[in-house]
Amino acid sequence: MKIEIWSDIMCPFCYIGKRQLETALAVFPNDEFEIEWKSFQLDPTITAEPDMDVYTFLAERKGMSIEQSKEMHKGVAERAKSVGLDYNFDKAVISNSLNAHRIIQLAKTKNIGDRMEEIFFKAYFTDGEDLNNGQTLIKLGIQAGLEENEIREVLESEDLFIKEVQADIKEAAEIGVQGVPFFVFDRKYAVSGAQPIETFVKTIQEVLK
Repeated sequence: MKIEIWSDIMCPFCYIGKRQLETALAVFPNDEFEIEWKSFQLDPTITAEPDMDVYTFLAERKGMSIEQSKEMHKGVAERAKSVGLDYNFDKAVISNSLNAHRIIQLAKTKNIGDRMEEIFFKAYFTDGEDLNNGQTLIKLGIQAGLEENEIREVLESEDLFIKEVQADIKEAAEIGVQGVPFFVFDRKYAVSGAQPIETFVKTIQEVLK
């Protein structure tokens, strides 16, 4: 079964959804699953804001108070903890995800897209890594199994893997994706959002019938 996942590295529910899907897949140990990560940018206009914390950033974007923003992030962190993830929003560095998506597209050509996705998620939400930083992206790419020279080639080019990222985003619009994570199972069923594990299990069972 092929599972396509539209996702953004900066999306906290995408990492939660990844864990919930993985837990669901463990229910089917005798079945084979191919996971393909698709690029999606929640906000392609974001620029690096090294002096702004995520609480202030969201408050300004959504027109809410800092206190409301902190409460919202606290709720997301608690939900992440329920699936074994440790979110440290106090350390999060606001960044544009485009270059990370380009590196994921490179990783997909090596069949390590899922590993790269996992490393970027942990780097952003748990470790507070700056994904605007080229050296950080190189370090994380090497962790996934990419070669330093090929990562540098992508980062030093304005064109490499841009078309692949744009194609994923265009396809998302064509099939009506309103937000991420968005999971498509064998092009038969779709699940939108970080749904409960049971929802993923039932969907997989339906596709396998």
